[in-house]
Amino acid sequence: MTSFDTHPLKPALLASLDTLGYATMTPVQAQALPPMLQGRDVIVQAQTGSGKTAAFGLALLQAIEVESIRLQALVLCPTRELADQVSKVIRKLAAGIPNVKLLTLCGGMPLGPQLASLAHDPHIVVGTPGRVQEHLKRGSLHGGGVKVLVLDEADRMLDMGFAEAIDDIVKRIARHHQTLLLSATYPEEIRAVSGRLQRDPVTVTVAAEADARPAIEQRFHEVEPARKPDALAQLLAEARRSAGTGSHEGALVFCNMRREVDAVAQELDRRGFSALALHGDMEQRDRDEVLVRFANRSCTVLVATDVAARGLDIAALPLVVSYDIAHDPDTHTHRIGRTGRAGEPGLAVSLCTPRERPKAENIEQASGTPLSWHPLKLAPPRGKTLQLAPMKTLVIDAGRQDKLRPGDILGALTGEAGLAAGDIGKIDVFATRAYVAISRAQANKALERLRAGRIKGRNFRVRPLG
Repeated sequence: MTSFDTHPLKPALLASLDTLGYATMTPVQAQALPPMLQGRDVIVQAQTGSGKTAAFGLALLQAIEVESIRLQALVLCPTRELADQVSKVIRKLAAGIPNVKLLTLCGGMPLGPQLASLAHDPHIVVGTPGRVQEHLKRGSLHGGGVKVLVLDEADRMLDMGFAEAIDDIVKRIARHHQTLLLSATYPEEIRAVSGRLQRDPVTVTVAAEADARPAIEQRFHEVEPARKPDALAQLLAEARRSAGTGSHEGALVFCNMRREVDAVAQELDRRGFSALALHGDMEQRDRDEVLVRFANRSCTVLVATDVAARGLDIAALPLVVSYDIAHDPDTHTHRIGRTGRAGEPGLAVSLCTPRERPKAENIEQASGTPLSWHPLKLAPPRGKTLQLAPMKTLVIDAGRQDKLRPGDILGALTGEAGLAAGDIGKIDVFATRAYVAISRAQANKALERLRAGRIKGRNFRVRPLG
């Protein structure tokens, strides 16, 4: 059965699916949704982009009773970025159900506004384990009514050391609840967690069909440590030249250490690339703005640690580079899964020094297939050549709290500001600020017009970002 209407879903959920254009189920939805709707504990092993979020989102929305004002569904995610992404999907699915209250509770954000929001119990909480545990301990979050617990990307949460927090959270919520465990990999640690937290779980494993797999080409290059910056710059320049018109010319570069992330981003900037760093030592607002700029194409290279890049949602990312070889095969799998999504072709390149060869051999052993090694002929280092991003980002100091919507910003730009719709890119609205991408050639004009005009009849501060 591949149609959603073959399942006993609330009419409002079916209407939302229709509005979102979800005509048929993905393989993981077709296998996982039935036992989820039956209230069974379920383990889902499937790759990113397989439709897991919509599956558990539908199950928990089906289970909650809106008239009962108490926490009924709890979703734990490894990072703030992924929690935001999951919240967006669930909100879209819940659009037709009146008065559903969903809160996103993550670390790195002020506690005060979260406490104020918790004055009245939400129906659904999506959050990171540390902050959710803190609220449960304080008594600001009440877990006695939880019907559904979701552990999303459970393998990453364990990698990040959240096992004890998860166990403590489970002790603080209703004893009898449904547990949905979702993971891209299924190591022994995940089996152990399932054994502790689940009862007779249904296991759903969905591997991509050979002819449906995204076209990800993997290449390994052996490079001396001192030539890694040259190799990276050459690969990025080649990728930019071969990028199709209108594509997201961006590249995601992974480093193992935070200090390496900063050093690589600075070196790329020195060479004329539009590059930004992303890692856990950054303030949350700075991390948000980096992700916004990369997603809206006003930055073309994102240099990140593995943890920081979780939750990044770019449908057509053509190039992923492992500047350092991943510490383990599972991490390598997660990295290459950031490209080749939504049926688009992708290239995953790994730069390997002689000392990193054992890590590459571990990846080869785990995959069961030989790695594709390619000689890399490095051209002599060039002077600085500008690789400008196609868009620039403007920041508007107003957001959801000011009742500002993307349509209001678009209307102001295409109306009084006189911009063509094609010059306006992605618009992101947060609680207290909004970001809009403008084509580089029109960015100054848009800034001047927005400063001189009004949005929704009001004057807001507008400034360029970066």
